[in-house]
Amino acid sequence: MQKSLRKITDIRADFAASLVVFLVAVPLCVGVAVASGVPAELGLVTGIVGGLLTGLLPGSSLQVSGPAAGLTVLVYEAVQEFGLSALGALVLAAGVLQLAMGALRLGRWFRAISVAVVQGMLAGIGLVLIAGQSYALTDTRPPGTGLANLGGLPELASDTVWSDQALTASAVGVGTIAVLVLWPRWKRAARVLPAPLAAVALATVTVAVLGLPVARVEVTGLLSAVQPPGGADFGQLAGVGAVGTVLAFSLIASAESLFSAAAVDRLHDGPRTDYDKELMAQGAGNAVCGLLGALPMTAVIVRSAANVRAGARTKASRVLHGAWLLLFAAAFPAALGVVPLAALAGVLVHAGCKLIPVRDLVPLWREHRGEAVVLVGTAVAIVVTNMFEGVLIGLLMAVAKSAWETSHAHLEVSGLEDGGAGAGAGPVRVRALGNATFLRLPRLLDQLEALPPDRDVILDLSGLRHLDRACAAALGNWAERRRPAEPDPVAATAIATATGTGTAAATVTSAPAATPTPPFKT
Repeated sequence: MQKSLRKITDIRADFAASLVVFLVAVPLCVGVAVASGVPAELGLVTGIVGGLLTGLLPGSSLQVSGPAAGLTVLVYEAVQEFGLSALGALVLAAGVLQLAMGALRLGRWFRAISVAVVQGMLAGIGLVLIAGQSYALTDTRPPGTGLANLGGLPELASDTVWSDQALTASAVGVGTIAVLVLWPRWKRAARVLPAPLAAVALATVTVAVLGLPVARVEVTGLLSAVQPPGGADFGQLAGVGAVGTVLAFSLIASAESLFSAAAVDRLHDGPRTDYDKELMAQGAGNAVCGLLGALPMTAVIVRSAANVRAGARTKASRVLHGAWLLLFAAAFPAALGVVPLAALAGVLVHAGCKLIPVRDLVPLWREHRGEAVVLVGTAVAIVVTNMFEGVLIGLLMAVAKSAWETSHAHLEVSGLEDGGAGAGAGPVRVRALGNATFLRLPRLLDQLEALPPDRDVILDLSGLRHLDRACAAALGNWAERRRPAEPDPVAATAIATATGTGTAAATVTSAPAATPTPPFKT
């Protein structure tokens, strides 16, 4: 009896949550598609597949998949370079690659990606998205991508001031952003109607009532928008540029989905995500989206968080949200034709702003400057180059930062305060600690060379956790130069111990060596 009541309660909760997610998903699906340079219906197709197929598969129980703003820039570039018909082949190949990575149990390894790189990637996407959609706010086509769009913003602002149509469209877009910001503060209304849908609906009604001359979404019909890839489209996959795009699709979509899964797991007490299964679920969804010529999908944190906060209990809520999207796309396709493009641009500008971690940047700089540099560097690289190359640069920066931090080594010097010089003075003791790599070698040698040339030196390397070949050779050469021409028995014993038995200690003086000695070892 209790199980039956629990099931009924779960069904009610999932049904209500699915409606909330559906209302959030509609404007986002359409807006991402338009910003990506593809028919609006293709965004709904990806959302439908994300609900009905990916939503049924195991992995994460409550996160919701669909077209994401994080891939908008990359999809737009791919469509411009390879054409709309080839998009399906690229997405299908990316989905197959995700399936292979999931089968090889590589999903958990995505958690090893530097958080700073992911935040920088999202920040770079946000900057490019804001720059591109700023033109859509005024019903103007952007001049290009990245730097070209950012560089053209001053000219766009001056042109908008002298154009009544551009001013009207920008008023609609800015008004949409204002509703998105203010609507959640009206908690009672926000529980009933999500902010994205409320903002787009108000903008659409305002434009219709006032008869404003602004551009609207072009509707082609669901069936006509679906274009499965052909043989010639698959032939383009042999090119280097296409391979890079496929890798970018699969890696960025996988990382975004699995990071989203980790975030969603912190929002509920239900079953935890199986990362390998979730990666395969995303791959299956992208493979089907590719066959339909639709947009690539990822797990979307906005929809997933809305699903959890709406009280979803099981995966039924995300499956039902896909059913509502299918019903809407099939029964009310003409409804898209009345939506102003400037309103959708406002939704995406707002989404782009939320991708930039402005509040976290200052605390991050104070506590972890290296992470902040990687974050900003990744974002700038994406704006200057493109998505794929920018992420690679960010990963290289993260690796270099980790190598620098893990190679920390320093010298503890004692005995200098004894004073004196020559044989009557006590030896200077130098103890090396940490990880000695070639990255720290110049500083170590500078400190050693600064020691008094007329004093005996005992160099102890037993405190090093790691000593690479470059450092070992350089320290050996330094010890060779400091050894006496005719070492006394005590010094000779210390040198033999250092070079032969692995205690990592050597006694040397400033006199040059007359004969070669065994290789320096630790």
